[in-house]
Amino acid sequence: MPWAVWLAAGTLISEDAATLTAAWLVGRGDLSAPVAVAACGLGIWAGDLALWLAGRLLARSERLHRWCVRRAPLVAGRALTLAADEPAAIVASRFLPGTRLPLYLTAGALGTRPIAFALWTFAAVAVWTPLVVLGASWWLVAGGAGLVVVRALQTAPGRRVVATVLTRLDRWRRFEFWPTPLVYAPIAPWIAWQALRHGGLRTLAAANPGFEDGGFVGESKAAILATLPAPWTVPFALVPAGASETRVAAFDRAVADAGWTYPLILKPDVGQKGVGVRRVTSRDDAATYLAAEPGAVIVQPYHPGPYEAGIFYVRRPDEARGRIFSVTDKQFPTLIGDGVSTLQALLRAHPRLRLQVPLFLQRHDGGRVLADGERLALVTAGNHCQGAIFLDGRALITPALEARIDQIARAVPGFFIGRFDVRYASRAGFARGEDVAIVELNGVTSESTNIYDPAFGALAAWKTLATQWRLVFEIGAANRARGAHGTDLRRLARRVLAFWRSRPAMPVAS
Repeated sequence: MPWAVWLAAGTLISEDAATLTAAWLVGRGDLSAPVAVAACGLGIWAGDLALWLAGRLLARSERLHRWCVRRAPLVAGRALTLAADEPAAIVASRFLPGTRLPLYLTAGALGTRPIAFALWTFAAVAVWTPLVVLGASWWLVAGGAGLVVVRALQTAPGRRVVATVLTRLDRWRRFEFWPTPLVYAPIAPWIAWQALRHGGLRTLAAANPGFEDGGFVGESKAAILATLPAPWTVPFALVPAGASETRVAAFDRAVADAGWTYPLILKPDVGQKGVGVRRVTSRDDAATYLAAEPGAVIVQPYHPGPYEAGIFYVRRPDEARGRIFSVTDKQFPTLIGDGVSTLQALLRAHPRLRLQVPLFLQRHDGGRVLADGERLALVTAGNHCQGAIFLDGRALITPALEARIDQIARAVPGFFIGRFDVRYASRAGFARGEDVAIVELNGVTSESTNIYDPAFGALAAWKTLATQWRLVFEIGAANRARGAHGTDLRRLARRVLAFWRSRPAMPVAS
C-alpha cells in the first residue's frame, strides 16, 4: 500500500500535512478510513518514540544534562520529571499544541520508564488520530459539497432555486398568505366558546335563517342572487347539472334570451374562494368550461368595473338599521411590458406579484414578451387566493353607501350578516350609493376580507375575526329566541362532506 507508507513517513516531517492528506484521500475514496488512520497513527507514534529516544541520547552529554536541570523552568524541569510518568500528562500533551516536543525530550533525557512512555503515547495516538483524520475528512467532504452547492447556486437554475426559497420564506412572513388552518387556529377556541355560550354550532344557521344552513357551506349562489333586488344585482342565469350537450344548449338559450354579449362570467353555483370562476370570450370557451365543470353553473354578463369591493354587513334582529362592518378594496394586478422581458421575468421582478408567480403562470404564458407599454390584467376574479390584492377600504364607507347597502340587505328575507361582493365603475358613484352592482352575497362563513390587507397584521386580523364570529353567534341566538330554527349537526356534517367531495374541478380562476 504505497499511500499508507507515504503517509506514515510523512508524519515524521509534518503531522498536520500527513493527516490532512489522509483525510483528503479518504474523502475521495482512494484510501479506506481504517488504513489511513492506522498509517498516520503508526507514523505519529514512531515520531513520539523517536523524541523520547532523542532525549535519552542527548542525556548522555553530561554538560547538556547539567544545563537542562539548571536552566529549565519549573514546568519543563522538576514538574516534567514528576509528570512524565503520569498517563494524564502524556495523553494531555497530545491535545495541547507545543507541549509534546519539550515534554517528550525531557522525559527521555531524565530517564522516564520507556515501556510506560510507549504504552501511554500509543493510547494517546489511538484516540487522537481517528479524530483528526476522520474529522478532517468529514470537513473536507462537507466543504467540497458546500463549494459544489455554492457554484450550483450561481448558475441560472440555482438562482431560480434561491429565489423560490426566498419567496416562500417571504410568503410565510406575511399573514395574508398564511394557510387557512393557521389563520383560524387561534380563533377556533373562541368560536367553540361562542358556540357553548349560544346554544351550539346549530346557532350558525339561525344567523341567516333565510339562507340554507345560514350560508355555512354548499348553499346555492343562484338561490341567494334570486332574493336580491334586481336594480342592484348583476343579472344571472343558471345552467343546471347534466349532460354536456344539454348544458351547452341551456347556456345558448339563456344568453340569447337575455341578449348578453361576450365576455361572460361562468362560475360554479356551489363554490368558495373564487374557485372555478372563468371569463369566457366565445361560445367555444363556454362549451369547454361546461364540459370540464359538471355541476350547476351560473352565467353572468361581465361587469367591466374596473372597481370591486367586499362589503361585510351586520344587522341585529332588534335593530331597525344595519351597518357596514368593513369594506375590502379589491385591486386587480396588471403588468406593463417593456418589449424585452418575458411575462415570467416581469412577475419575478415585481416586489408583490413574485409571491404568486406559480398561480399566474397557470393562467398566462410565462414565455410571452409584452410589448413596450402593453398592459396585461393578471386576474378577473376578485378573490385573494386567485391573485387579487385586498386593501382595507374603510375610507370608502359613507353614510349614503351604508344606507344603500342596508336598504338592499333588509330586502333579502332572513339575511342579517354576510358579505356582498360588488362591482362598480365610479368611486364617486359608489360613495353616493348609486353605483352598486352585486356579483354575489355570502353567508355566515364569509370573511371580513379586509384582514388580508398586507399592512393589517395577524393580531388585528384575529381581533377582527373574533368580533365577526361573536356577532354571528349573537345574531343567531337572537333569531333562535324569536323562533328561527338551527341546523341539525349531522345534516351540517353531511353537507360539508358532500361539498368537499363535489367541489369544482377547476382550481384556478381567470
